[in-house]
Amino acid sequence: MIQQLTNDLELDRIFAVVVTYNSDLRKVDLLLSKLLGQVTGLIVVDNGSSQEVVRWLRSQLISIEYEVVALKQNQGIASAQNIGIRRAQASGSTHVVLFDHDSDPNADMVAKLLSAIKHEEAQGTKVAAAGPRFVDARQKTLPPFVRVEGFRLKTIACTDQGVVKVDYLIASGCLIPMQTLEKVGFMKDDLFIDYVDIEWGLRAKSLGFQSLGVCDAHMGHSLGDTVIQFRGKVHPLHIPTRHYYHFRNAVNLYKRRDLPLNWKVVDSRRLLRQYIFYSIFAKPRFRHWWMMTKGLWHGLLGRSGRLV
Repeated sequence: MIQQLTNDLELDRIFAVVVTYNSDLRKVDLLLSKLLGQVTGLIVVDNGSSQEVVRWLRSQLISIEYEVVALKQNQGIASAQNIGIRRAQASGSTHVVLFDHDSDPNADMVAKLLSAIKHEEAQGTKVAAAGPRFVDARQKTLPPFVRVEGFRLKTIACTDQGVVKVDYLIASGCLIPMQTLEKVGFMKDDLFIDYVDIEWGLRAKSLGFQSLGVCDAHMGHSLGDTVIQFRGKVHPLHIPTRHYYHFRNAVNLYKRRDLPLNWKVVDSRRLLRQYIFYSIFAKPRFRHWWMMTKGLWHGLLGRSGRLV
């Protein structure tokens, strides 16, 4: 596998785009070290962190192409990813792989994603992106890949070596051919955060591109800031502000005519369950309820961008 990765990197220029925002520097350090040997270059886009974080990022001695882009304020995950993608594009990148600051990819993850893309492309598939399975230490089982079939969300069985076709992928750990980005377009800046990856995946699918879940590519990743234990299951919980963006962006996407009706029905049912569940069990209850409700209202009004 290592020899294959070396051969592939001679032909492909894979750049990792890592977005940070007042991040835990221990986790960032672990991520950067895990990416050495897996990618051609590293671009860190810092979303308005403290000067201490920026200085630390710029002080790192990285043995591959390395750049830190420090933004003056938080411009959101979509804008930060786009800035990193454009820098990678200008550096001659053939693929970009996106990361949140706290992701922990296996040493062979990028190689396995790239192998899956090349195999599918050889079969004539227009590949949107390839993503790994997530390992969340707080959950007993690996989160499954899913896709919408009819008017239900179907869990896709995953074999150890299999590649499954899905509608969209979580952005972190996602390897995207640059040619695909040039045809599909970049992330939607006005979403700011939440639903950015889902919207891009659905947009790519509408243009005939296929997203791939790679079963034997693994990455440690925590979904949510904390979790709620309920009836033996673990439910990820974000801060109230994230719930605002989640509900606002969902409503904005439901109003778009170019997105599939069956996805809107399936996702809106899930959103309703989340609204009820988090209104009851997320603490502080009123704060979570209010930010979800405010997000729904602003979505109906068509508001977008950063909450001010």
